[in-house]
Amino acid sequence: MERRRCAACSQVSRRRSQARGQRYCGSPGCRRERRRRWQRDKRGSDPDYRHNQARAQRAWAAAHPDYWRHYGLSHPEYCERNRVQQRQRDRRGQCCAGEPDREGAGGLAKMAPSEPILPMLSGIYRMVPATATGLANMASWTVKITVLSRGYGSFAEARRILQREDSIGPRDPPC
Repeated sequence: MERRRCAACSQVSRRRSQARGQRYCGSPGCRRERRRRWQRDKRGSDPDYRHNQARAQRAWAAAHPDYWRHYGLSHPEYCERNRVQQRQRDRRGQCCAGEPDREGAGGLAKMAPSEPILPMLSGIYRMVPATATGLANMASWTVKITVLSRGYGSFAEARRILQREDSIGPRDPPC
């Protein structure tokens, strides 16, 4: 029997004669690693497999909605490790003296983003790509933009405005 180095644990072991391309030894940890690597490669190369795996995970999560809450309660070391890692990620997203990085390298989303300088109005717009010369080309798109984060005075006012837009359509875009 030929001896080979395991691709997972790097230990030298005997290769089974029935498995010519064997790269892993027979220990349970190495078999698990072999399956994990195979699944990772398969998800990267096969869109159908990736879609099926995602669908199965969503179905499992829907069938076990309280799993992570119970897991966190029964594994406090997991929660603490997660908190420490989040603090490290938060620190990497900030420059010195605790100020946010001006380039936004942190990548963290804000719950209340700043208001745009020129507010966008809901309506139907024509988008035309510009060329390098600044002239528009013939390809254009007609798009409907609906502002979702507009602040309304009250729930009743918001409902009245939304009902008006549903029944008569949005007001004409500014020219």
